[in-house]
Amino acid sequence: MNIIKSRYWIKQKERREVMDLTKSKTMVKLAVAALEDKKAEDVKIIDITEVSVLADYFVIASGMNKNQVQALVDNVEETLGKAGYHSRQVEGYQSANWILLDYGDIIVHVFDAENRLFYDLERIWRDGKFITADELS
Repeated sequence: MNIIKSRYWIKQKERREVMDLTKSKTMVKLAVAALEDKKAEDVKIIDITEVSVLADYFVIASGMNKNQVQALVDNVEETLGKAGYHSRQVEGYQSANWILLDYGDIIVHVFDAENRLFYDLERIWRDGKFITADELS
């Protein structure tokens, strides 16, 4: 009896993990589309599921100036909001040097060009898997 219950709970956990990952992938696709819609530069997706418990994915992008960085973030929030996803935390909006949107499963980083080079998240998270939006299907 306990073995049957254990198997049931393991299957339930696996099912939840698959559903969570599907949700994360959907959120990433929406965020990338929203960024590209507003002409974000150098959009990168890093799958960090194997290297961190912080989130499943990082989405990193750049804007040319403060106004574009804020417009990119506004479009991501609007697009994900319409799909029923809302950020838990937004950091850096006023300065717009580096704006972080924390959606739990994904974290969106939007930088100005100078701060993107300075913080170099791609180097810091190089142990993650760099993927394209097409690979999320």
